[in-house]
Amino acid sequence: MPTGLSLHVGLNQVDPDRYGGWDGTLLACENDARDMARLARAAGFADTVLLTREGTVDGVTGALRAAAERLAAGDILLFTYSGHGGQVPDVTGPDDEPDRRDETLVLYDRQFLDDEVQQEFRRFDHGVRIVTFFDCCHSGSSVELPGTAEAATGRYLPEPRQIELYERDRAFYDDLQRDLAKAAAVTGDGQGPPVILISACQDNQTAADGPVNGAFTGALLEVWDDGVFRGDYPAFHRAIQRRLPPTQSPNLYTTGAPEPAFLGQRPFTV
Repeated sequence: MPTGLSLHVGLNQVDPDRYGGWDGTLLACENDARDMARLARAAGFADTVLLTREGTVDGVTGALRAAAERLAAGDILLFTYSGHGGQVPDVTGPDDEPDRRDETLVLYDRQFLDDEVQQEFRRFDHGVRIVTFFDCCHSGSSVELPGTAEAATGRYLPEPRQIELYERDRAFYDDLQRDLAKAAAVTGDGQGPPVILISACQDNQTAADGPVNGAFTGALLEVWDDGVFRGDYPAFHRAIQRRLPPTQSPNLYTTGAPEPAFLGQRPFTV
């Protein structure tokens, strides 16, 4: 019997001391994490939940590394994130990011690069299935409430603040990207486990917060309907996409060449 572990991260704010006085207050991200954890438990996963102050780089990497030590070929990791998303300039070249920007998860203490996410995933046995759901802005390849832009708060680190923080921490992020690129070259980009990402939007879009759930998570929960949904991952993605406006288009993105049998599974299958 395969083992399923899940990690759910939800941040309703970040540490203003680490983000130049900006606390990034949101309403629904902790609810998203709790609701996704309940869904995961019902599907047979053993869950870990990290909320706001617990959602640090050390907290997230520690939980992922603990899962990597436990899971073997045939097992599954479910990783969900709800919070702000950001971008920083990519200094490792266009082959890594065609838009020359690295997408980030805005964790409590600093931005966590998409390359760091991939580095953590490479710690898993190559036969482990990894499924991720990211409800944040610029999340299309990180592997708004429906209506007008004024209806909800976007889950993005404001661009002027992104520029300010990047200029402040440029040396750290540039060195980190180069170190991650070297590590990836050693292991080989195709050597990681198969990963399916369904994200709240495309890399160039923003995602909306809401009073109870984020727009993406709310649509996901409606489609799942307490387990009534019976389609596969592509069908799940399309059904969520249909519930959101064109300004927020959820993305289905894969790395590690998932087998058709994996993509064809019912979501949350342990």
